[in-house]
Amino acid sequence: MCENVLHPLRLQNLAREWLLEDTSNFDFGGGVVGDQRCEFTIYMKSPGVLAGIPFVNAIFAELNLQVTWLQKEGDRLRPITEVAKVSGPSKNLLLAERIVLNVLCRASGVATAAARMTNIIQKAGWRGTIAGSRKTTPGFRMVEKYALMVGGVDMHRYDLSSMIMLKDNHITLSGSIDQAIKKARQLSGFTLKIEVECRSLAEAQEACQANCDVVMLDNFEPEECKRAALTLKLQYPNVLVEVSGSITEENVLLYANPWTDILSSSSLIQGYPTLDFSMKVSPARGIAHSLDCLD
Repeated sequence: MCENVLHPLRLQNLAREWLLEDTSNFDFGGGVVGDQRCEFTIYMKSPGVLAGIPFVNAIFAELNLQVTWLQKEGDRLRPITEVAKVSGPSKNLLLAERIVLNVLCRASGVATAAARMTNIIQKAGWRGTIAGSRKTTPGFRMVEKYALMVGGVDMHRYDLSSMIMLKDNHITLSGSIDQAIKKARQLSGFTLKIEVECRSLAEAQEACQANCDVVMLDNFEPEECKRAALTLKLQYPNVLVEVSGSITEENVLLYANPWTDILSSSSLIQGYPTLDFSMKVSPARGIAHSLDCLD
């Protein structure tokens, strides 16, 4: 289902950019193997959630390669698992190899981290929303944001036009929280929510009084966060309360109180562990030694 939100032209453009980045002019390795047809197998060698298939399909399509997926997007897999068979000219398969593996290992890494945090929260019975952040890898945002969805996490705002978030610099330059929200409301109309990043309960109350839609309690300690969220919900029950700042899967439960609606974590898309994949000539082609690297 997640893959249906991706625009086909954006996928095509990304695939072309990645391919040109990796081989801008001559492909000398491709000249060694030529265009003989063969089949490769993609192996998942780490436990986790498989993600990134639409992006990989776009890469294969650019190189006229045919792929059969043996596992589905979002499947939780154990190593070593065959996830796909792909066939076509040898030189094109090798052109795709590193880019495909880079996408799969990173997308699956994000999805796996997201799924782990979601599982922790669900087991604890917390009913709020886990979200990522905008602290993505430059040029790789679509993949990382998409992978959050595969892992069951809200991707938060995609870019600056998705929601208006007023941070400390916006407020300083505008003169006050009230003035910043008034200016933002004039620009946004009724279609966009306005969120204000707050460093204290007093700032959060000021933002609520100025009719913001969401307050973010930024870098609050867990107990301080709980008290502030309760106070805000009693005074402004319709305002969403988001908590952010150094939230990881190790401490997320400390922030999961009944008065907080959203917990956002940059750890899901910044410094996440990648999963291990490989792409080898299929044994059926008579090159059994290609599996040696899987051990």
